[in-house]
Amino acid sequence: MIDKRLARWVFLSTFLVVLLSPAVALAAEEVAGEWQSYVAKAIGAGIAMAVSALAAGYAQAKIGSAGAGTLAERPEAAVWVIVLQALPEFIVLLGFVAALLIVQMPVTPA
Repeated sequence: MIDKRLARWVFLSTFLVVLLSPAVALAAEEVAGEWQSYVAKAIGAGIAMAVSALAAGYAQAKIGSAGAGTLAERPEAAVWVIVLQALPEFIVLLGFVAALLIVQMPVTPA
């Protein structure tokens, strides 16, 4: 099983990055010119997508290894293992939606 402190750290860092990426892009929009705003939005969207994808990959790796052991002992638990393996994909979808929202924000000229 994974260490609880490591799991908390991964979850909290993913949550904070996905929430703070739009704030970084909006803050840069107020102090920078037009092209700096586009760059800040691209960086914020990239960070939101990358961190969510890395966190989901980490979760799927741990769930997959535990699921393989579970299926070796209890083959009737296959449906639960598949459901649990698919749940971290929701994290990637949330990161993708956050990245799209960041990129689609209107740029106000300075």
